[in-house]
Amino acid sequence: MSDPAMTISQMSDSFNITARTLRFYEAKKLLTPQRIGQKRLYYNRDRVRLKLIQRGKRFGYSLENIGHLLDLYYIGDQMQTQIKKTYELGLLRLSEMESQRDELNQTIDDFKEVMRQGKAQIKAFEKQDADKNA
Repeated sequence: MSDPAMTISQMSDSFNITARTLRFYEAKKLLTPQRIGQKRLYYNRDRVRLKLIQRGKRFGYSLENIGHLLDLYYIGDQMQTQIKKTYELGLLRLSEMESQRDELNQTIDDFKEVMRQGKAQIKAFEKQDADKNA
């Protein structure tokens, strides 16, 4: 089976990111495309890694954590360490996200109360104006 190469512009279009982002990931050693002069060629390994990078970013992981987790793939223990570390980091991130959600829910509830009070005050002002004009 062949593994067709993609250029930087094809990768950018396919993953809806900029070429600058791809070069940044390369500089951070998250991606290692084959280089032929100035041309970068991305193969399946790079595409899989980019999907994982994007997923990690969506989940709120730092690029440093993403890189560390990706590098664990190569230690030769059939991904046991990678899976365990990913799970441990996932538990921490999930806890952080749930805490942020709880704080946001409290803020939303507080904001709704302020808005309810504001609405009541506006109604009171409107009633005062109606009483004055009657």
